[in-house]
Amino acid sequence: MIHINHVTLQAGDFRLENVSFQVPTGEYCVLMGKTGCGKTTVLEAVAGLKQVESGQITLSERDVTTLHPRDRNVGYMPQDGALFNTMSVAQNLSFALQIRNQDRHLMQKRVDELAAMLEITPLLKRQIHGLSGGERQRVALGRALSFHPATLLLDEPLSALDDNTHDQMCKLLEDVQQQTGVTILHVTHSQQEAERLAQWIVHIEDGLVTTTAGRRPTRTPPGEADPHAANQQITETLPQQKNSARPTAPPTP
Repeated sequence: MIHINHVTLQAGDFRLENVSFQVPTGEYCVLMGKTGCGKTTVLEAVAGLKQVESGQITLSERDVTTLHPRDRNVGYMPQDGALFNTMSVAQNLSFALQIRNQDRHLMQKRVDELAAMLEITPLLKRQIHGLSGGERQRVALGRALSFHPATLLLDEPLSALDDNTHDQMCKLLEDVQQQTGVTILHVTHSQQEAERLAQWIVHIEDGLVTTTAGRRPTRTPPGEADPHAANQQITETLPQQKNSARPTAPPTP
């Protein structure tokens, strides 16, 4: 679970004010809003890259508000991927494992698992600079998943892709979430992405959560008809005034 509870922080001239929402364990939440509204700042706060002034961030029932990023068990995929161009694909995939002093044989096994899941095995020996945009995104996703994080943070992972690659990556993200059970917080400005991927949607504007919504948390295995497709609409909507102090979503049991 991701639980952001009344979080406030200042980042330069920008301020997040009293932000609260939840993502249930193993589910997919999309954080939506216009460019510059604070979406990435929320991700960076959850990842530990920005320190909060007040409030609490809880991941998997553990208060991580003051923990170092490495101690949060969070995989983070920034918008540009932040891959190491001087390393091979395999070296990028294994980087987070190396700094955690993973056993070499276990590390190689994990790299092979990730490459198979992300369909990039033929790319393992290639350098990053020679990859297409979609291939780079697959590698960046694999690196973020390499150490089995409980939480995965995705910052505009599909924004620079052509339509065909965009659709392939959407399908891949759905498959990864189903296979790993990781809790995902995905930032985008695209309503299409939110409708395709999200089980929960949070809207943010000018550093404030304005609206939250949840829909039926079901996914259909590839090739099977979805008996609930006609009902895959918003089942719970909690509209908030822009200046509301305590927006929360989904509601705490």
